[in-house]
Amino acid sequence: MSTTEMSAELLELIAANTREMREGSIVKGTILEIKPQVVLVDVGYKSEGAIPVSEFEDEDFEVGDEIEVLLERLENDEGMVVLSKEKAAHRQNWEKIVGVYEDGGLVKGKVKGVVKGGLMVNVGVEAFLPGSQIDIIPPKDLNEYVGKVYEFKIVKINDERKNVVLSRREVIEAERAELRQQFLASVKIGDKVTGMVKNITDFGAFVDLSGMDGLLHITDMSWGRINHPSEMLTIGMNAEVIILDVNKEKERVSLGLKQLTDNPWEDIESRFPVGQPVKGRVTKLVPYGAFVEIERGVEGLIHVSELSWTKRISRPSDVLELDQDVDAVVLGISKEEQKISLGVRQLDTNPWDEIEARYPIGSSIKGEIRNLTAYGAFVELEDGIDGMIHVSDLSWTRKINHPSEVLKKSEEIEAQVLSIDKTNQRISLGVKQLEIDPWSEIDGKFKVGDLVKGTIAKIASFGAFIQLEDDIDGLVHISQLSEEHVAKVKDVVKVGDEVEARVIKVDKAERRIGLSIKAADYDEEDLKKETQAFESLRPSTDMVGLDQAFSAALEDWSPSGASTDEDEKED
Repeated sequence: MSTTEMSAELLELIAANTREMREGSIVKGTILEIKPQVVLVDVGYKSEGAIPVSEFEDEDFEVGDEIEVLLERLENDEGMVVLSKEKAAHRQNWEKIVGVYEDGGLVKGKVKGVVKGGLMVNVGVEAFLPGSQIDIIPPKDLNEYVGKVYEFKIVKINDERKNVVLSRREVIEAERAELRQQFLASVKIGDKVTGMVKNITDFGAFVDLSGMDGLLHITDMSWGRINHPSEMLTIGMNAEVIILDVNKEKERVSLGLKQLTDNPWEDIESRFPVGQPVKGRVTKLVPYGAFVEIERGVEGLIHVSELSWTKRISRPSDVLELDQDVDAVVLGISKEEQKISLGVRQLDTNPWDEIEARYPIGSSIKGEIRNLTAYGAFVELEDGIDGMIHVSDLSWTRKINHPSEVLKKSEEIEAQVLSIDKTNQRISLGVKQLEIDPWSEIDGKFKVGDLVKGTIAKIASFGAFIQLEDDIDGLVHISQLSEEHVAKVKDVVKVGDEVEARVIKVDKAERRIGLSIKAADYDEEDLKKETQAFESLRPSTDMVGLDQAFSAALEDWSPSGASTDEDEKED
């Protein structure tokens, strides 16, 4: 070979080597020596390069191994080649990552640590995993993922900034979608399956059945009543359930838990016949009653009205407490509606069954006035049993507008039993019936022509009422006050005045007595004429019954005979 040929070959070899040794290129090198801090690598240049040992982390290597490195600089200030194994791998991995992203594939990576908003993952290059993309269920503690290897989907790449965003959630959702289709294709109604409780709501729980979420409604959890699903289930627990319904089009599955056990309501009527005493535990108190569990999955309702025969119980909570053990009696069963009616008072004898024997009609009783109302007074006969005195049964003669005019609360009173209504549990009492009705003997006390004395008790526009003996009132019509024309009754008489009058009319049926002050000095002939004139008065306005007359009276009855404020103003 000539000198010229040798020189040409040497120049070509130098040129080729120079092309391979361009800064920024990836070249092959051989490990020459391993020191505590650096690894010396020969890349075929005039000097070797030193690579920090940290770049060989998690790898086994020894002298003589061939590796790929990035040629950062041909010479540094010390005349050595500057190499980087890590950067060479990063460039190669980046190209792989871009390829996987473009193909829509998955990449494996190891979680390196927790950063703001998510996790940092090593997939050959550093990548960011947002917290929302870690799992289907938001994790409570991100640190539990550190150090673990997972598969990820690359959702975003920024080539300029060399940023990678990952999603593990999309991988899980894709796996679940496939599992869901497999589940729907194989499952059928009646199958028993086991799943993990994924979420709990007020209306039920969602159970993860290998990628398929099934709904376990609260009404299908127990044959008995539960207030909230959390009473039976907790998130993360495994539960065996039965398939109640499958909708493949909408990908919905309904689950049941109570259906795994026998329905306690199937033979409820034979196990708890009407009239049978039962024991139970109070599970819920409501304004209208108390729910009592008499068997697991079976509850009955004690209505507030069935707690006592006599006590006035406004709310069940006044006499019962939650978790209290109670005795009761089965009153009724509705198997279709899964309802049982219970009673407590039926354990005792109904005091109203023998009420007539204890309080015979016509007998006298004594009791304390418990309450006063506009229409009468309630008298306590015994614990829980009251009798009622209507306002009209307080007096034979007086028109009493409110019982408080003659009675006081808590005072003891004597009365007569008038009637008993066992069905509605009512006893009617009367006070006036303890005395003889003075009107029954009126003929022997007042006759037409009798001269009587009395006190002006009430004044009305049409006349004045005179209180006579035995608390009987007589009416002096305005026309019977004076021989002179009278424009106003007050001009002639006032409440409390003592007057003398003549009886000119006695109507026993209507309980009315007509009096005349001006006829007090009449002889028999004049009295006869006045009586005839009085008879011709219009009953609706001039001669009225006591009920109507008292309602129209302008003055209140004054037992002391003292004048009212109105009288004083008139004076």
